[in-house]
Order: sequence, then structure tokens, then C-alpha cells
Amino acid sequence: MIAEIGHYALVLALGLAIIQGVAPLIGARLRDDTLMAVAGPTALGQFAFIAISFAALTACYIQSDFSVVNVYENSHSAKPLIYKISGVWGNHEGSMLLWVLILALFGALVAAFGGNLPATLKANVLGVQSWIAAAFVAFILGTSNPFLRIVGGPLEGRDLNPILQDIGLAVHPPLLYIGYVGLSISFSFAVAALIEGRIDAAWARWVRPWTLTAWLFLTLGVAMGSYWAYYELGWGGWWFWDPVENASLMPWLAATALLHSAVVMEKRNALKVWTVLLAILAFSLSLIGTFLVRSGVLTSVHTFASDPSRGVFILAILILFIGGGLALYAWRAPTLKQGGLFAPISREGALVFNNLFLTAACATVFVGTLYPLAIEALTGAKISVGAPFFNLTFGPLFVPILLVMPFGPLLAWKRGDALGAAQRLISAAAMALVAMAVTFAIAGGGPVLAPFGIGLAVFAMVGAMADLIERTAVMRVAPAVALTRARGLPRSAWGTAIAHFGIGLTMLGIICESTWGIERIVSLKPNEAVTVSSYDLTFDGMISRDGPNYRQVSAKFTVRQGGNVIEVMEPSKRNFTTRETSTTEAALMTRGASQLYVSLGDANPDGSIAVRIYHKPLVLFIWLGAVVMAFGGLLSLTDRRLRVGAPKPARKSRGTLQPAE
Repeated sequence: MIAEIGHYALVLALGLAIIQGVAPLIGARLRDDTLMAVAGPTALGQFAFIAISFAALTACYIQSDFSVVNVYENSHSAKPLIYKISGVWGNHEGSMLLWVLILALFGALVAAFGGNLPATLKANVLGVQSWIAAAFVAFILGTSNPFLRIVGGPLEGRDLNPILQDIGLAVHPPLLYIGYVGLSISFSFAVAALIEGRIDAAWARWVRPWTLTAWLFLTLGVAMGSYWAYYELGWGGWWFWDPVENASLMPWLAATALLHSAVVMEKRNALKVWTVLLAILAFSLSLIGTFLVRSGVLTSVHTFASDPSRGVFILAILILFIGGGLALYAWRAPTLKQGGLFAPISREGALVFNNLFLTAACATVFVGTLYPLAIEALTGAKISVGAPFFNLTFGPLFVPILLVMPFGPLLAWKRGDALGAAQRLISAAAMALVAMAVTFAIAGGGPVLAPFGIGLAVFAMVGAMADLIERTAVMRVAPAVALTRARGLPRSAWGTAIAHFGIGLTMLGIICESTWGIERIVSLKPNEAVTVSSYDLTFDGMISRDGPNYRQVSAKFTVRQGGNVIEVMEPSKRNFTTRETSTTEAALMTRGASQLYVSLGDANPDGSIAVRIYHKPLVLFIWLGAVVMAFGGLLSLTDRRLRVGAPKPARKSRGTLQPAE
């Protein structure tokens, strides 16, 4: 009965979504307050019904109701509770239900907290958002129903894909989906503004908190997925340029560009056309990622489904929303009034420079990801675009971004002083030169560009703090005065500096791990030892254990440094009998921000076992930097100016809206 309740709730949600997609849009067109008022209650009702549906599926998993096909195919009674719950979104059908739940949640939040929005804009936003929800709910009901029953249900399930039975995969999809789906609000704001033909600085202030929220979770989601692949798949890498990994990176790049562009639009009422286009493209890239994961056109550890009928349905959704959004943009954009002018050397100019290189980097990833698919579709030939292409094209595009990034906050709006900003960055440049010299001395050769990369990362991190140091006068006034000034700074200023610092930190981790990481692949018998970096690892033998739904075989390694035992590491292999699948569980030893990484291979006929051992210097900076970036975004989000939003503008005649400031 619980499954049926979930199914009927989803049907009712579809009905409400259609009503919400029609009545408010008509009301906004006719300036009918009654019809526009329908948007709020229907958005809340739609979210309530989808939440009931999601809760029903979760209850089926917790109760191990194997009469439900989705539960039977993705769960097992012996599975730990956390993985029963994460199994809800560890499959195609359940993950799509989570997708529409988050989509409806964002719509409900706009309905509940969008009281300062003009009535017509709010009605149009919720109307567009509802059509997106209606399309995906129809997709679930038509091709991916998670509530189908098995007549005479089996006593036991087939278990969840073993590589998904991990805490990282319990957290990664919800974070990523909040980021993906959160960009739908930016899309809805852009389409609503184009429908109305009214875009101004106030619009940018309204849309920025929603975009920032999506960017924050998308940052954490991408980082969590990277860390999961690093420790769970056993290959020791943190990014493989897998097409589905790229599908999450592209919306992040577009959303980052959108945030910076929206700042220019809010402050100077400029870049209207470009900002609206970025809002459309950011969510469009999320939809393309959804298509890649679920259409069957890609084979990847990340993909959920390979049913062509589902791919066709999602492709139709892509054509409808991406094509429709871009067509509306092409029609309305030429009529938008341009905003204020600014000099190339200014804060606006630095943000435009940032946008240029971010979008170029996104375009590079887009071409490298989709080009092989296009070639295969047109000619039948299979080609691959791998890491060398992305490293040679994507990496250099980030160098100018890191160089210019510290200058932006130090430049004035409209017209800046590049020489003055450079003078305030002398300390950052000096520390970067010292870092380069020290790296050259310690490395004693090796890749020539690596020390320059270290210096660039240090320049970005120290330079990110330069604006805060300048504004608090920490070196020139008494500590109490500096502290008072620091407390008085807007949280968005702190957030910007911290996020930029996080980018430099991630870059530092990438360079160190990629340049000075050590890999050893050896075959060891019991009591044999191997040396990696400054660590001696002795293979002590094998240990067998039983888990709740698997059998585990571990290898015990004693790690010594300078003759002293510092750690015992136990990498393992798990055999899930129900799925008849094995997984590799790497062992990690952390020292500071560096890690020793041990992964088991196959047993050899002579009784030895293959072992892959890595030493990864400062590798944790990669993910710590992402967390720092997200924290910076959170600080900016708590800034009162973003929480309150723009004042509600007076109603003017239809056409372009004059600046609210």
C-alpha cells in the first residue's frame, strides 16, 4: 500500500505542476492577481506530494519490501540501514525522484521566501519552474516508475551495486543534485525575465543568492565525487576526465562565470545580455549531464541507465527547454537596453576577463566530451579524447585566471588603477617568488613548470587576502582597531577572499600530487617489504572477515619510518555474493595533507599478491580547497544584502526596466 501511495502522490504532483505551469503564466500576461496567486500554493502542494512520494519509496527500502521492483533490484535485507536509505537514489528511478524532489523544493522556497519579488516576475518564475518539474515527473511516470510491483514478491533482493555501498556515494548524489537542480531557478529567472522583457540590476540581485546556493552545493558535490573515486575505485586518481565527470564540471564552470557576471550586472547594470545567456547555459549543461548519464550513450562507472527510450525522452526535454530558452533569448535579447559603461582596467573588466577564460575552459571541456559522440553518431567511428587533450587545453586557460584573480577586488568600479593594485600585491608576488625558489631548491630538478605552478598558487592564495588586509589596515593600526574593521566588513568580502584562497589551495594540491607523487606496483609474499618514499611497508599476511552482506579479504601491512612502526594498513577486497561482484577497498594513511595509499590487486600462482602503492604529497589540499571555496560561498550567502535581496521596484510600463538603484 505504501508504494501505491507514493505513486498516486506523484500523479497528483504532476497535476498540480501542470496547473502551476498554466495559470500563473496566463495571470502574469493578463496582470490578473488571482491567477498569479495560484503559483504559491500549488508550488507548496507540488513539493508536499513529491515529498510524500519520496518518503514512500524510502519506507519501502527501509522495510525491505521486495515486492517493489526497484527495491528488489537495488537492496538486500542484510544491507546496513545507511545503504538501504542511500539505495533510494543509488539507481536511475530513485535518483530521478530525488531530482524532482529538489526541483520542487526550490520552487517551494521561491514561493515561500520570494515575497519581495514583483508579482509578475514571481508568477513567471514559478510557472517556468513548474513546467520543468512537470516534464521530469512525466518522464518518471512514463519510463522510470520506481513503484512498479512484482506479483508474488521475492523473499530477498539483488542488493545495491557494491561500489555504491559507501558513505561517499550516500552523500555525493544529493549534494550534486542540489547544485544541478538549483541552477534551474537561475534558468527560470532568466526565462521569466525574457518573457516579461524586464531585466535590470534588481533582477541580478534576486537571482544571485539562488545561483550561489546551487554553486555552493555543486562545488561540494563535485569534490565529494572526486574523493569517492579516489579512495573507492582503487586506481589512486582523483580526476580521470571521464565524460560524466566532465558533465558535472561544465555546469560548475558556467555557474562560476554566472556569479561573477551577476555581480557586474548588480553593481553597474551592465552585461545584461551575457548574464541572462549564462543563466540559460548553466542549467542547460546540467540537463546535458543528465542526458549523458541516463541515455546509454556513455559507458561509465557513473552512469545509471542504458535504455534508449529514456534517452529519447530526455533528449526531447533538452530540445524543449534548451532550444526554447535559447530561442526566446534570440528573440528578446536584441531589445534589452544596455547598461553602464566601464573602462577595461576596472573591477568590471577583471570580472569580464574571468568570464572570458571560464567560458573558454567550459567550451574546451564541452568539445572534448561531446566530439567523440558526434563523430560516432555521424560516421560510426569510435575515438576517445583523454587526459592529454584536457591537460593541454584546460590547464593553460586557468593560468590567466589565477594571475588576474587577486587584482579584481583591489580595482575600483568603473575605472581602476592597475599600478596601484599591483603595488598592493607586491608582498604576494614576493612570497610567490620565495615559494618558487624553495621549490626549485628542494626538488633539485624535475618538471620545470612545477615550481612556477607552486608560485602561482601561492600568489593566488596570498593575493586573495590582500583586499582584506588593505581594508582592515591590519599592519598599520592597533589590533583592536583592525579587529573592529574586520567585523564591519561585509560577509561577501570575506566570502570572496576565502573562496579565492580555496582555489589556490586546490591548485597547490593538484600540482604537488601530479608532479611529485610516487607509484609502485609490486608483488609481495608474506614478510616481504617494499620502500616507497620514506616509508617501509612489510606484508604480514592475509586476514578474512565477514561483513553484513559481503566477505572481505584484507592484507595486513606494517608501516615503518626510520625503523619505527607508525601505522598498520589493511587494504582489502570485498566479495558481494548476491551480486557476484567484488570491490577494492584502498587503505589510506594520512600525514598532514599527504597520504600513503595502498590498493590490492590479484593473487599470483606463486602465492604472492599484487599491490599498488602510492605516496601522494599534499593531495588532501585538492578537496580541502573545495571545502574552503564552499565555505566562502556560504559566508557570502549569509551577507544581509543577499538575504534581504533587492527592494521591490515600483511598477513601470512594460519594456525595459530602469535601474532600481
